[in-house]
Amino acid sequence: MLSYGFDKIDCIKRLLYVLVLILIHTCLSSQVDSLSRKLSFEMDYRFRIEQDWNSRKSDGTFREDRSRLRYRLRAGAKYSEKEYSFGFRIRTGDPKKQQDPQLTLGKGLKEFGTLPIGFEKVYFQYKKNNFKFWLGKNTFPFKKYNELFWSDNVFPEGVSFSKRLDIRKGLIKSLDLAGAHFILASNDDFFFNDAFFQGFQASINTINNRFEILSSYYRLRNIPNIPDGEHSYLLPYSILHFAGKMRINKISIESDFYYNLENYNDSNVANEFVNHKTGYVFGIQYGSLDNAKQWKFKLTYAYLERYSILDYMAQNDWARWDYASFNSPDGRLSNLQGVEAVVAYSLTDKIKLVTKYYFVDQLIPFNTLKENGQRIRFDIDVKL
Repeated sequence: MLSYGFDKIDCIKRLLYVLVLILIHTCLSSQVDSLSRKLSFEMDYRFRIEQDWNSRKSDGTFREDRSRLRYRLRAGAKYSEKEYSFGFRIRTGDPKKQQDPQLTLGKGLKEFGTLPIGFEKVYFQYKKNNFKFWLGKNTFPFKKYNELFWSDNVFPEGVSFSKRLDIRKGLIKSLDLAGAHFILASNDDFFFNDAFFQGFQASINTINNRFEILSSYYRLRNIPNIPDGEHSYLLPYSILHFAGKMRINKISIESDFYYNLENYNDSNVANEFVNHKTGYVFGIQYGSLDNAKQWKFKLTYAYLERYSILDYMAQNDWARWDYASFNSPDGRLSNLQGVEAVVAYSLTDKIKLVTKYYFVDQLIPFNTLKENGQRIRFDIDVKL
């Protein structure tokens, strides 16, 4: 009887062990499954072939014609828990060049050195009932139809909120409101002595999504006239932005108008640029790349006076103008008029082929002659 009792106890122990193992396995499987539902990943890769030619400097000499092979890799993750989410994304690129994450083969990485990689997004976000806000470093939150005011590669730091109001009266479908405060550069002083950007936007959408109208106010203060620490004075910007988009079948027509309300008469701004504060953009597009085997054609004309935008926050795609003479790689693409022509094709849902041509001419010369330039590029974009 005694030995039988021990055998019985051993059996019970073994059964308990098995039950515990089953429970642990079940819990772990549940946790892994739950985590897989809450965690999402993203990755994309770009390879670019680019040619620049006929690019005149302000002194009348010409930049050397240039061919470049370039690439970019981005990867990120997001964890979502009910209304909350945390996210980040890393990318290749010069950390001092916020407008351009592409790296040029062989330039600065001679003899196959390692690549510079940095975080372009790190944020916490809350979203519920058409209300959203985020803290940290994230995507520009205001609606835009192009990158001529703010580059898609520039990810601001600060706080942003937005709210959608479903109206559904008459032709109006919804009203979207958005606001933000971003810090461009902290000077370790009082909060509002930083270089900062504040924005507010209201946009109206129609029932059939054929029309969209938006108005924005962007207030920038203590902004260096030259980026990356080489500035000689600070400037304010108070920019009104009105824009609209109309869709008719596969055709969409876009327009933007910018006007800087600031008075620069008593500032350090040169006399020829004191009233150089207006900009407008027109674009027409046919088709889209929403699905595989689709074409897109787009033509954009831009006229941007010197202080209608903050040039080193906008795109640097259209020409080779930059602040290199001030030890900064940032682009200075305002004070221009030019054209962008795009032909794109979606080879699959994840692979897109994009060709862009640019012709740019300066409005007011900084020296004796106007700068200009032409560029063509071919991109292979792969999204995993």
